[in-house]
Amino acid sequence: MASPEVVERLSASARQIRQDIIRMTYHAGSGHPGGSLSVTDLVAALVFHELRIDPEHPDWPERDRLVLSKGHAAPALYSALAHRGFLDPKVLPTLRELGSPLQGHVDRRKLSGVEASTGCLGQGIGMAVGMALDARLAKRPSRVYAIVGDGECQSGLTWEALMAGGHYALDNLVVLLDRNGLETDGKTEDLMGIEPIADKFRAFRYDTVEIDGHNFPAILDALAHARATKGHPTAIVARTVKGKGVSFMENQHAWHGKPPNREEAERALAELGGSL
Repeated sequence: MASPEVVERLSASARQIRQDIIRMTYHAGSGHPGGSLSVTDLVAALVFHELRIDPEHPDWPERDRLVLSKGHAAPALYSALAHRGFLDPKVLPTLRELGSPLQGHVDRRKLSGVEASTGCLGQGIGMAVGMALDARLAKRPSRVYAIVGDGECQSGLTWEALMAGGHYALDNLVVLLDRNGLETDGKTEDLMGIEPIADKFRAFRYDTVEIDGHNFPAILDALAHARATKGHPTAIVARTVKGKGVSFMENQHAWHGKPPNREEAERALAELGGSL
């Protein structure tokens, strides 16, 4: 059970990340605020609590790995890495600028702390499975966490990788599904339904739990459950809200890939306790 102090600390980190997402996409004039806001609490729990990582030694062989398979949610990860010490937070407003380490989709060649270059949906989870298998073969204690999107679960590549994770019983692999129910053009269930998604993970031999993806005690309990699970990989189906934290963005698919203008950014930041 997470202590109130831990929950308060993670909540503050998530609030900072959400503010940064709005500022970054506003300054860039492009980006993906909706899915970045929905995945924020999962990223905060991982980067600030769960992962064994060291910004002073980013290539530490025994570190845990976080693969953001839904690479368009890059602003959430960039903010978390900045406040974890992997880069100067002053760099955050350079999102998507030419020459910036903060590319529109995460690029491991540009930034320490990014474990895989992703964005072509369905490929990040495959790399995560490979990392988990490599850690097992090398007898390293590293754990691998992959965040996938629900639109991404419409991709065949995703299920080929998940099949391998289950087949090889990679109990050092945790797949977190950011199940916000929306993608670029509307509801996932209207465009290409993926339900019953939890049953599908179970059919692929994943120990599967379903949680509220914005509830830190539930997130931390699920991660603890995953650490204790042996003989199977774990899937965490996190029910989330697209645009979480900004009233006019919540559950609106139009904010998948649309940046806020100045008025919208100021309004959003006011709701999040910040300012431009």
